[in-house]
Amino acid sequence: MNTTPSAHAISQYATTTGNLTARIALHAYGTNPQSWFAWLDGRLPLSGDVLEVGAGTGKLWTHVDHAGRGLNLTLTDFSPAMCEQLRTIPGAQVRQCDATDLPFADVAFDTVVANHMLYHLDDPAAALREFRRVLRPGGSVAVAVNGSDHLDELNAIGPAIGRPELTLHATQNDFTAQTGPAYVARHFTGVTVERYHCDLDVPTAEPILAYLASLTGEPLTPAERSAARDLVQSRIDAEGAYRVRKHTVLITASR
Repeated sequence: MNTTPSAHAISQYATTTGNLTARIALHAYGTNPQSWFAWLDGRLPLSGDVLEVGAGTGKLWTHVDHAGRGLNLTLTDFSPAMCEQLRTIPGAQVRQCDATDLPFADVAFDTVVANHMLYHLDDPAAALREFRRVLRPGGSVAVAVNGSDHLDELNAIGPAIGRPELTLHATQNDFTAQTGPAYVARHFTGVTVERYHCDLDVPTAEPILAYLASLTGEPLTPAERSAARDLVQSRIDAEGAYRVRKHTVLITASR
């Protein structure tokens, strides 16, 4: 069934943190010894008043010591369930809001972070305009996004078991690693792009089945789950793991 990116995000995230948690968990099987969040910790242009838009469960801030750096941290998400979780982050101010209509004054922040969220919006350019509005002159924006080929081996499973909707690309807009830098350059200067080099080697079928289940409100039937397990297990038996290619970049720029 066709749906807009924002409608799909609402169905996935408004009332639960479980779907996002299941997806994050899969990345524990990354081939890079430095986790995504640790990698970000060394690259985010953080200073002063920091805003993360679409902060989800706040996982980033369990790895980045905002208090130790003296940052004033504000976290937002559209989801009541996510905001409830975000309120457990020590010292953070939390606001429930839409990324395209931020409830903050002009030039209020030194850094704006958007970690894997712009592709969930119907109009990512509107959010980038808001990011520019709330940033101080000389402030920085940091946007993480995936390529159009990200997780292709996982995206192939749904169609193979008769559930073609179980792919990320079917529910997201056109903001990707390939198109994102040009989007950002329309609103900011000094755009840089750095790729996080990492794939997944998943040794058992269960984490992948949990990932697939997180993509839909309609559970897999026993037959579909069995077919998915067989497909994944056959690859594990042949190669020692279910290998998945990732394509993730961090885009940074200045106001």
